[in-house]
Amino acid sequence: MTDGKIDAFLALRSSEGRLLVGRDRVRLLEAVAEHGSITAAARATGISYKTVWEAVDAVNNLLPNPAFVTRAGGRVGGSAEITDEGRRLIAAFERLEERLARISTAIVEDGSEGLEAALSWTAGRKISARNVFHTEVVAVRRWPVDVEVTLRLSEQSMIHAIVTNASVEDLGLVPGRRVLALVKASFVRLVDAAAGARIRRNRFVGRVRSRTDAELNSEVSIDVGEGKTLVAVQSRREIEDLGIVEGGEAIATFEADHVILAVD
Repeated sequence: MTDGKIDAFLALRSSEGRLLVGRDRVRLLEAVAEHGSITAAARATGISYKTVWEAVDAVNNLLPNPAFVTRAGGRVGGSAEITDEGRRLIAAFERLEERLARISTAIVEDGSEGLEAALSWTAGRKISARNVFHTEVVAVRRWPVDVEVTLRLSEQSMIHAIVTNASVEDLGLVPGRRVLALVKASFVRLVDAAAGARIRRNRFVGRVRSRTDAELNSEVSIDVGEGKTLVAVQSRREIEDLGIVEGGEAIATFEADHVILAVD
């Protein structure tokens, strides 16, 4: 509590502490919208270029339609044009902050009565997956033990998940249901064209946004179209053997039983 107010904060975070959606990230989005450039937004906020890119990518993955249309490179670095979806997101968040401010003021003025209900706004979730997508259930195909769930990631892309019959009932998975689909970066595999041709589901072809190398592993971010990004962590030797370079094409895949589904 500061200056007579309770600072209420709603956020989704990864287990590594990466902010997916929250006040700080929305402020970054506002800076990108204002400057129209990833580089300029990073400079204005004092945040690293990579962090701003990750903020835009994460929010685009969580929305049905991208908040920003991004382009790498150029004279002033990566550009980002805000969409109507992005404007609605920022406006909705600002309305939520205003509502939370009124709630926190009421709590201070009225005492702790009803505190539990008010503080439910501050609930956050720690998520171990780098790849978090907002999807819609398209089809549910039941088998004796497992169930194949088809999820719409974008107009052109689908995600296939394998879950148990019990999970389908517990989560209420029916066509039209909105769910979060989560995939750990270590479960995403980059493959060559020959292997990619044999994959029928969860196959994504895109452009390499970035590649970061460590001693043993490499982290690769791939733009798979329509504002969606996949992050893979794989052996650096394998990445080098595949010839993965920034700006080049890459094929990414993951197993259907590696997809975790979450609902409200």
